Amino acid sequence: MNALITTAVFGIILMFVGLVVKQRQYIKYVAIAGTVLAFIANLLDAQSGYGVLHGMVEVSSFSVLFNAVAIAATALYFLLCGSAFEKVGEDVADYFALIFFILAGIMLTGAYSNLLMLFLAIEIISIPQYILAGADKKNLKSNEASLKYFLMGSFTTGILLMGIALVYGATGTFDIREMGLGTGELSPLALCGITLLGFSLAFKVSAAPFHFWTPDVYDGSPTVFTAFMATIVKAASFIAFMRLFHVSFSGGNVSGHWQLILAIITAATLILGNLTAVFQQSVKRMLAYSSIAQAGFMLFAIVSHNEMANQGLILYSAAYSVATIGVFAILLKLNDYTFDGFNGLARRQPLVAVVCAIFLFSLAGIPLTAGFFAKYFVLSAAIQQGDLLWLVIIGVLCAAVSAYYYFRVIIAMYFKPGEADAEGVTPGFKALLVIAAAIVIVLGIFPNLLLQYL
Repeated sequence: MNALITTAVFGIILMFVGLVVKQRQYIKYVAIAGTVLAFIANLLDAQSGYGVLHGMVEVSSFSVLFNAVAIAATALYFLLCGSAFEKVGEDVADYFALIFFILAGIMLTGAYSNLLMLFLAIEIISIPQYILAGADKKNLKSNEASLKYFLMGSFTTGILLMGIALVYGATGTFDIREMGLGTGELSPLALCGITLLGFSLAFKVSAAPFHFWTPDVYDGSPTVFTAFMATIVKAASFIAFMRLFHVSFSGGNVSGHWQLILAIITAATLILGNLTAVFQQSVKRMLAYSSIAQAGFMLFAIVSHNEMANQGLILYSAAYSVATIGVFAILLKLNDYTFDGFNGLARRQPLVAVVCAIFLFSLAGIPLTAGFFAKYFVLSAAIQQGDLLWLVIIGVLCAAVSAYYYFRVIIAMYFKPGEADAEGVTPGFKALLVIAAAIVIVLGIFPNLLLQYL
């Protein structure tokens, strides 16, 4: 796992860079160089061959492709939002270091072959997030977000460990491929373990009814870190969720015990996420609730254990991450995070308004954007699975509802009077936004450019 080692080492390097480099704006370029080296290291993983390392980590085409998506999205995040780290506090190098440590955990989510490695991956991702959520020490909302996230995340970690212990007690192994739960009757011990594991991972991906922490944590955390937590980290949590349930709990009679429960959770996540997003007046809080709604669509890939589900989750991770990072990058340039803060943006910054509209179209699932094919793949996977047509209908109706609150931003930019106050919109920033929008459109027309590597 060259990419895992590279990201961990760069996290350590950035801790010391803060002591040497006095010009904080240059730290961002060191971090970007780190993502480039991590991407190259990930390609070396693909060329060195696939297989299981010491019974703990499995390098496969799926893990390498997801790692490439995560690293590329992180590089885009640094380019678009890295300058905003300086506004949070003086410990800029430490913020970048924590992001790299999270990225090291993300490298494990698609490759673990042992439940202990799953636990390590979740904790490596979670603990730095608790710190980043409270990075704005003078802001009481940030302090509240950090404390709430830490307390609820700690309890959920306990549930995760209990689930791992019960599954180990039922199967006698931590290896996700050797549990043998697909044969014979499922013991009550194993069933309780699977239930606890499902509930703890549902918390990590902010699925209803385990989603109550999400709006407060995302809204209270510094906006620049919310952009990372709501995109790449969420996608990684889904990859971990899918790998466990598809590899260990999908054979024989096992899937029948959890599929209906997870389908009900999916429906509740879609309905609650979309309906609550409709009534928000802050765009940042609306994006927090919409991330819950997007989680509902990604849950289709968990419920449907087939090849199209794997493709759909990879494409959804890329489409959702790029579009949401783009919207947050624009939001960071505005002084007003309400819908009124976008009034007249098309007149002040026409190019920014166009790319923002493209990102919102993708999140809503409009054709010719990556978000459309992402939703198409996960819904098609549910149809292929069978007995889930009712859930697909709910998903389509909720996608229509989501268009309302995404289009509110577009209406504010183009049709409402006002002078949107945007600061720091440089030509370089606009060029990066155009590149991100181009990625969204290209993946929306040619999704196989990404999926062919599976």
